[in-house]
Amino acid sequence: MNSALQYNTIYIQNIIDFLESLPDDYADLAIIDPPYNLKVADWDKFKNEQEFLDFSFVWIDLMLQKIKPNGSFYIFNTPYHCALFLHYLRGKAVFQNFITWYKKDGLSYTKKRFLNNQESILFYTMDSKNYYFDCDSIRIPYESTQRMAHAREKGILKNGKRWYPNEKGKLCPDVWEIVSERHKQKVNGKVQKLNHPTPKPKEMIERMIKASSKEGDLVLDLFAGGGTTSMVARELGRNYIGCELNRNYLDSSLEIKEGK
Repeated sequence: MNSALQYNTIYIQNIIDFLESLPDDYADLAIIDPPYNLKVADWDKFKNEQEFLDFSFVWIDLMLQKIKPNGSFYIFNTPYHCALFLHYLRGKAVFQNFITWYKKDGLSYTKKRFLNNQESILFYTMDSKNYYFDCDSIRIPYESTQRMAHAREKGILKNGKRWYPNEKGKLCPDVWEIVSERHKQKVNGKVQKLNHPTPKPKEMIERMIKASSKEGDLVLDLFAGGGTTSMVARELGRNYIGCELNRNYLDSSLEIKEGK
């Protein structure tokens, strides 16, 4: 490892150089929000799909080397690109979930197909059995409050046994209904220009970190953007280290250094 690199710091550096500077088997968890090749900014523009995929596969291979044998990672992208990443990752890591993020944000106005109202998240672990996952920390509220109130008192008969609801809620499914930051930060019903064009909701990052890491673990924040992953990791008592090309995107509360 580059001796100058420090925990709890974001480095202004391209992804390839940054990953090459890290030791192998380094991080407990990686959360990766890479380019989507949707041309939302200069860093998201590629000559063609093949150039985008070639770039993606290089950082994926490097990232895999940096995750501990019992570690996990999440990758954001379009459903189409996640399908291609899924194929590329066969035999390289253990697939756990293809998560659908229903962001309630019909940004596309096409009338020739269904509106794009989702993004995808790939959840992988490096081992099939030896990995951390805390399902109880990410339970969500039951939908039927009246039925659950009744069940708390008398239970529900299932397979000859009485089932009582968990006080923390139901287990988290693989469809996440979380409103996008674009819509959360509207003013008088109008979408505002954000400092970063594609920020991810804090509660979604919190769900990943709680589920797949423990206090004191190291979270790898790749393509950090505004630094949401690093800030949430800090709030939850985890260490973090990450990289981002554009210093102006990053939250001023984060420790920022120039990469080598």
